[in-house]
Amino acid sequence: MLIKAHISQSIRGSIPNSDKVKAYMKAIDEQFVSSDKALASTLMKRLSSMTFDRSRTVREHIMEMRDIAAKLKSLEVDMSEPFLVHFILNSLPAEYDPFKIYYNTHKDKWPINELLTMCVQE
Repeated sequence: MLIKAHISQSIRGSIPNSDKVKAYMKAIDEQFVSSDKALASTLMKRLSSMTFDRSRTVREHIMEMRDIAAKLKSLEVDMSEPFLVHFILNSLPAEYDPFKIYYNTHKDKWPINELLTMCVQE
């Protein structure tokens, strides 16, 4: 089967043999169902451990966190925008504490784009 020739040997060994392409493709699909869960877990761990360390700009930091949240959403791991805003604020160092206090005492809830703009200005 042509498909088997294009699959890595390490993966090929974990897929049961089949003479029919449709059955083989189904076996491949079933084999990798859990990979979405593993990816979601990895992304959640990465997001929860992120802190702003000045190795890049605050804009890049927030953009990366927003990107990870978007990837999680595509894996059906949703988080609300207000939660993500608080999560991002908590990832910022102590120098941003006055900014965090300002946000927390302000009545309005900022969307991610406004938070991004405000942090860059700060």
